Amino acid sequence: MQQAKNYFTAEEQQRIRAAVAAAEARTSGEIVPQLIDASFDYPRAETFGAGFFALGSAVLASWWFGHSSVWVFLPLFLLGYLPCKWLIRSLPGLHRRLIHPREMAAEVEEKAILSFFELGVHKTRDRTGILILISLFERRVQLLADEGINAKVAPETWAEIVRIITAGLHDGKPCDALCGAINRCADILEQHFPRRDDDSNELPDLVIE
Repeated sequence: MQQAKNYFTAEEQQRIRAAVAAAEARTSGEIVPQLIDASFDYPRAETFGAGFFALGSAVLASWWFGHSSVWVFLPLFLLGYLPCKWLIRSLPGLHRRLIHPREMAAEVEEKAILSFFELGVHKTRDRTGILILISLFERRVQLLADEGINAKVAPETWAEIVRIITAGLHDGKPCDALCGAINRCADILEQHFPRRDDDSNELPDLVIE
């Protein structure tokens, strides 16, 4: 899996920052895109997955070569557990299949809430901050808007933004999609929070972890 730090080229990162700056030139809202490798490491999936694969392999091998002897099964299971765990860890597609979608959704949401406060998105003057979290391992996008925005913009409005970015991730055009989503956020915010003369850039324009 491509890491967050290498996901966007330097030119693409500059395009994203420029999109944020252009958006914030139209509205008093503050937009923070954040890109991370994963929201959680999901050790339970690794443990149970490795146990299942090692168990199956050991049972089959002991039946085929050792006449179902437990003394053949146990060493094979113990020897196979760590390689299976390493295999799961090195194959994100396999690792994802061992995790329930609801668990991934919950972990991405929890990470977004944590980042919302860690990055100070809740500290803007008019409470008009927006966090767009892209979590690469889960292939999920989470958008959180502060209370000043939620008072005037229905939360379901942001589902469109999430769909734009998610489609871009699947189509191999993440930078174009993110820039388009940022511009669409500005369209929505501009209706309720037009830029004021004394507005300043209060938050980072792009965060990559």
